[in-house]
Amino acid sequence: MSQQFLADSFGRAITYLRLSVTDRCDLRCTYCMSEAMTFLPKRDVLSLEELERLSVAFISRGVRKIRLTGGEPLVRRDIMTLLRRLSRRLGTGLDEITLTTNATQLARHADELADIGVKRINVSLDTLDDAKFKRLTRRAMLGKVLNGIEAAQAAGLKIKINTVALKGVNEDEIPSLIDWAHQRGIDVTLIEVMPLGEIEEDRVDQYLPLTAVRDALEARWTLEPTALKTGGPARYVRVAETGGVVGFISPLTNNFCADCNRVRITCTGKIYMCLGHDDHIDLRAALRGQQPDEALNAALDAAMARKPERHDFDISSRGAAPAVTRHMSMTGG
Repeated sequence: MSQQFLADSFGRAITYLRLSVTDRCDLRCTYCMSEAMTFLPKRDVLSLEELERLSVAFISRGVRKIRLTGGEPLVRRDIMTLLRRLSRRLGTGLDEITLTTNATQLARHADELADIGVKRINVSLDTLDDAKFKRLTRRAMLGKVLNGIEAAQAAGLKIKINTVALKGVNEDEIPSLIDWAHQRGIDVTLIEVMPLGEIEEDRVDQYLPLTAVRDALEARWTLEPTALKTGGPARYVRVAETGGVVGFISPLTNNFCADCNRVRITCTGKIYMCLGHDDHIDLRAALRGQQPDEALNAALDAAMARKPERHDFDISSRGAAPAVTRHMSMTGG
């Protein structure tokens, strides 16, 4: 494989790969997917071996951090096999392996994750209220999520909670969720809802700008600037009263693309150069072709040339089509 590091036409180095290992999930979050979601047939999904080969190709081209996503990555059969194989690259080109999870399966995997070298994980959690959790996710599994978080902390994993801010749903609960997390040494990142995929609800009704959320938090607490960077798009502050950190990911009110350092690969091997665009390149065809190394390198070079400068998310009119038709669970969260 070529050792030329990946960089797009705007001079941004690509050092972060978000790799979806499945489109399947055991929750049905209302802002993410429909209740009657149709998942991909297993034959269309990359094998664990192909996922590893893709990861190694990216590492050889300068990627230093890999995050496994889904769907829910921990529902993928034998996912720990892939994680163990990737962990052998830590310290020899790869700085970090991590994952984003809904934590429903975390209690049974936490110890092994820590054992193979995973240091921190992101947990998606939008509410601590049982009834609200069931309404949001269409599943009564909050207890399993909280048990998973507890098990992960006991195993020594650093946790960051990702919370989607939803108008009229959890906006009044955000301060108490932050306080709950900070009491446990857990940081929180707030995220604006993104117009991805067709869902039953209108995203105009869901959209809560984080500028309004931050104003509400500043009326309650002292938010201190911090230079903290985690390799993603969040901008962080420290809450003086709790000592914990709050991040803000605001794709609509504050475009964060200038420092983009990542690409996403679906579980079928499509590379999306930008979350907010439909343009993609099929890496599965390269993997399964006659000269996979050469074809894969050429595909990655083409992807870099086509990576756009920014996304164009917009939630300004009721009933508007989503910015892209694919669901977040297809692309990888």
